[in-house]
Amino acid sequence: MPNPAKLLAIDGLNIVRRVYEASPEPDSDLKASIALRHAFSSFRHVLEAHAPTHVLAAFDHGGPTWRHALYPRYREGRAAMPSELRAALPEFHDRLRAAGVHVLMVPDVEADDVIATGVMRWLSEGRGEAVVATTDKDLHPLIAHGALVWDHFKNEWHDDAWVRARFGVAPEQLHDLLALMGDPTDGVPGVSKVGMKTAARLLGAYGNLEAVMAGAGILKTPLGERLRAEREILEMSRCLVSLKLDVRLGVTWKTLAYES
Repeated sequence: MPNPAKLLAIDGLNIVRRVYEASPEPDSDLKASIALRHAFSSFRHVLEAHAPTHVLAAFDHGGPTWRHALYPRYREGRAAMPSELRAALPEFHDRLRAAGVHVLMVPDVEADDVIATGVMRWLSEGRGEAVVATTDKDLHPLIAHGALVWDHFKNEWHDDAWVRARFGVAPEQLHDLLALMGDPTDGVPGVSKVGMKTAARLLGAYGNLEAVMAGAGILKTPLGERLRAEREILEMSRCLVSLKLDVRLGVTWKTLAYES
């Protein structure tokens, strides 16, 4: 019997940046070269560990995305990728392609949107298991739809129970949680003075963002007042943390087929 189909979606820059930043050395061509050699080994380990039939390796295309158009200050405080690492990436992509891995970069969207579109399409067509290799919390809502997340660096699975233990909410509530608490890493504002515990408590009591606004948002408390005053910011934050699921990937499943 043939092996059941399995899609492995790899958050490429998540691996590359983590490996690069693990070295305390100053930025240089040599540091980039060494980091990408280790990152290539990480890719090989992930591929060997999961033995997928299909692989989608997504990287950010670079430049502004639809999120910047919505909110010009998006990712404003995030440090730019070191020029030495950026210059070395095309050769790294070529190495991946030579190893049979299809690299996807789509203008105007982030790698997260590419992965989410591919994974949701795969699952909705009932093609088999879907594994996302990332440490990025923004992709964990895909767990609600049947995907599993693999943390390569800790060698651990992230599932429904992991999300509930880590964030205090179910995977399907994660985008609402991130919208309420904001995300300083990406410059998502959220509601002022609302952290993860308060956001989780609100969602535990009301269920989702609309119900939070209909319930807590009408209370005559400081929190209720902030929710009302910052309603537009909250709505924009919810858009920013959402995953785009209709990206034109320009590939077929046959394109993404992988043979180890």
